[in-house]
Amino acid sequence: MLKAAFPGSFDPPTSGHTNIIMRAASIFDELVVIVAENKQKKYLFSVGERVSLMKQLVQENKNVSVAVCDGLIVDYLRKNDIRLLVRGVRGLEDFSYEFELSMMNKTLDPEIETIFMTTDPEYFVTRSSSIKELASFNGDLRGMVPPIVAKALKDKYN
Repeated sequence: MLKAAFPGSFDPPTSGHTNIIMRAASIFDELVVIVAENKQKKYLFSVGERVSLMKQLVQENKNVSVAVCDGLIVDYLRKNDIRLLVRGVRGLEDFSYEFELSMMNKTLDPEIETIFMTTDPEYFVTRSSSIKELASFNGDLRGMVPPIVAKALKDKYN
């Protein structure tokens, strides 16, 4: 069985995230979407809200599960016998950042492999920070986030 993990803060989950998740789910036997909880980071949505949104978004995929990690991702992967990390990239800036992370993870655990998946072109400019800003001004989020996320954002800002 080929098992992989797709970690992220998912604050909020975007259509780009779900695109990567669905494509990765079609490649791997099992995909664990890992919602990161970093105590030093300020989130719009609580970890519980982010997990709930992700579970709703992936419920159709029987080979996708959602988990929380509040420590080092390599420790979570080692503990759960996962050697493959999936990372989504939109462009060179993302790739540079993700490449550095993959090198750090490789240093911490040489058994961990990282696979980079480019986003589909229509999600090239979809950033969580931009989406939150747009949502705070009651902007149109169609195509950027799934409908349940758009509703959660609207509820959060109203």
